[in-house]
Amino acid sequence: MSEEAVKAVETAEDTASHDEVSYQAVEKDGVVTAIWEMQGRKHLRTIDPRSSEGKQILALFETAG
Repeated sequence: MSEEAVKAVETAEDTASHDEVSYQAVEKDGVVTAIWEMQGRKHLRTIDPRSSEGKQILALFETAG
């Protein structure tokens, strides 16, 4: 079994719509190792949390939480 835990970072307001884009943080030992951009259940791309885009996404989550 993998040690990675997937935690929702940002959820779509309308969960019934599969067109909404959401982000999930992949954590290992309490550290975010990747951010997944999702459309419904479809994985669109992986974002490096150390990149400028990754830092912006994580900052939005931290201020919203």
